[in-house]
Amino acid sequence: MKRWICGVLVMMLALPAHAAAGEQEVTLAVPGGALHGTLSLPEVEGRVPVVLLHAGSGPTDRDGNSAALPGHNDSLRMVADALAHAGIASVRYDKRGVGASALPGVREADLRLDNYIDDATAWLRQLRADSRFTRIVMAGHSEGALIAMVACRQAQVDGCVLMAAAGSALDDILRAQLKPRLPADLYAQNERILLALKRGEQVADVPPALLALYRPSVQPYLISTLKVDPRAAVGALRMPVLIVQGSSDLQVSVADAQALSAAAPKAKLVIVPGMNHVLKLVSGDLTQQLPSYSNPHLPLAPALVDAVTAFVRAP
Repeated sequence: MKRWICGVLVMMLALPAHAAAGEQEVTLAVPGGALHGTLSLPEVEGRVPVVLLHAGSGPTDRDGNSAALPGHNDSLRMVADALAHAGIASVRYDKRGVGASALPGVREADLRLDNYIDDATAWLRQLRADSRFTRIVMAGHSEGALIAMVACRQAQVDGCVLMAAAGSALDDILRAQLKPRLPADLYAQNERILLALKRGEQVADVPPALLALYRPSVQPYLISTLKVDPRAAVGALRMPVLIVQGSSDLQVSVADAQALSAAAPKAKLVIVPGMNHVLKLVSGDLTQQLPSYSNPHLPLAPALVDAVTAFVRAP
């Protein structure tokens, strides 16, 4: 399943003295089966904070790797490892339809953004009921950040972390991405389709050049996503919020983070110089950055780890 949402500087990552106690598989029962995830626990005594990590759009798994791309970058696995070394537990999971959570009978046409929001909310409530944990925080990456904005409000968690989060609704993102790339007549067709989807109407007559984006099976998902404006969603949050954005991100911009910050003035905004969309320190154009999407040896941007761990630990 695919959905359109929206030189290398390497620094060694200095981690706190805590060790990781290890990982174990965890599950969440949902209608039609179960979702599968990984619980990472730090080697510390007593109760600890826990972070629920949510991956981005399309076939992206619990570790931050996409089946649509060769290789793996392990970005979310590395976030989990960094949290464990900082004395913080985490759960990261394969969302429904992906990896070990490929539920029987689930088709692309059946998926809605609401499914992912409900799943994340259920994970958060399961963590809240676990006596091993103190503060419950959710951290979403890319589309996962949009899901986190809604799920955090529904589950009433202690904090919400938005990593590489879009600051505009999906239709505005698509307009901005496609206008420079489409001829005028095809862009007019794109606008016609977007307006219909925004009204909640599926579109039968999609030009062949736009079918990859607006194929019939993905239209219900797009309609559900178009209902959520990230600025309104983040503005509705009443718990502490951390917005982290890399300056080298080619998919989401610093302006997106600033738009979210303007909608939620109490949120903490951290811009990480040189960090790209997969949370690594890589700059340049797409040809220079693309190898980082498949390189698990590049460390995370240290400033990202510092910002997230400090936020989770805050009283």
